[in-house]
Amino acid sequence: MAVPKRKTSKMKKRLRKAANRYEGVQATFCPNCKSPCFPHQVCSVCGMYKGKQVITVEA
Repeated sequence: MAVPKRKTSKMKKRLRKAANRYEGVQATFCPNCKSPCFPHQVCSVCGMYKGKQVITVEA
């Protein structure tokens, strides 16, 4: 029967268990138009990013 040679560290255990707690990317809301959008990305509805007009969106 196989026996581990070394003790599994707390960090290794926690890294392994962290994958089960991951819930995916949480949607945030655009401060300009209040529509849901992904964090750190341009809003697809209004085209704003960090308070600046980045792309022009046609209605």
